[in-house]
Amino acid sequence: MAPEPWLRGPIPGVHPLIAPILYSFQQAREDLAQFTVGLTPEQLWASPAGFGSAGFHIRHIAGSTERLMSYLQNRELTAEQMDALREEGQPLAVGREELLAILDEALQAAEVVVRGIDPATLEEPRPVGRKGLPTTVIGLLTHIAEHTQRHVGQAISACKWSRLKC
Repeated sequence: MAPEPWLRGPIPGVHPLIAPILYSFQQAREDLAQFTVGLTPEQLWASPAGFGSAGFHIRHIAGSTERLMSYLQNRELTAEQMDALREEGQPLAVGREELLAILDEALQAAEVVVRGIDPATLEEPRPVGRKGLPTTVIGLLTHIAEHTQRHVGQAISACKWSRLKC
């Protein structure tokens, strides 16, 4: 068994203060691929004990990452992003492979942005949301990484519950 991404050494060409978000994305891919093996679409989208489904959490990781990347790039959300946010809680008519592909596409796009960050900009301010709440480039990177992992954990729990309940 391979060590977790953060224990695989430095990422060539990536500043060590930027690398943790890339480790987080790879950890999310690996954990979600592992814990969703064998789940039916019904199990992926089941809401065990009223909690969010694994499918919701995976879809939310993809959508929230894309939205937070907009703030990282100093852009406001578009109407399309707001529409996607409103629809995020609705189950999709997709199975495991399609859902993981949606996640991977969002993470790959985010990785391109992250790899392009100049470390000298880590302290630059970034407003977030309609209220323009204050953070920094490194603050956003940290939040994206921890938010991703928070929802990975919830998705794993939902996977375990759905195996018992469906």
